[in-house]
Amino acid sequence: MVSARRSFQGVLPIAALPRLGEALAGTEGTAQYELDFGRDEFGTAYLDLRVQAPLTLTCQRTLEPFVLPVTLDSRLGLIRSEREEAALPPEVEPLLVADDGKLNLADVIEDELLLALPLVPVNPDSTLPEEVVGPGPEEVSSGEGRSDNPFAVLRELKKR
Repeated sequence: MVSARRSFQGVLPIAALPRLGEALAGTEGTAQYELDFGRDEFGTAYLDLRVQAPLTLTCQRTLEPFVLPVTLDSRLGLIRSEREEAALPPEVEPLLVADDGKLNLADVIEDELLLALPLVPVNPDSTLPEEVVGPGPEEVSSGEGRSDNPFAVLRELKKR
């Protein structure tokens, strides 16, 4: 595929990606992908990968599911041994290829989507409930027994 500079595009159901499905709140939707194989000016084989997928995650702020649109655009340098990694340009991520030279493209797409998942998913449109946040600063009067110094209680205990 590299020598022929092959290109592929298609749609992959998110439900068909079992490892990714374990990290998601739901497996609805599809991942649209474009793959381009080739060689760069230094003769290094590469795979250009572009993926767009709506991933359903659980917001760690509200514990509600939300859809995070993920867009990937990366170049993977196809290497056969870890020694070849040093020869890759800095913007190219290494992808170790088996000795037979075959790749499972669904696994490559799944790996890249897993790497794109946020460590702590938070819905950007979410807000914390008032019972978690408590009253706002305008709702708390300044003289209701609340000291500015959190150690004032300890000072009183020490005096006894």
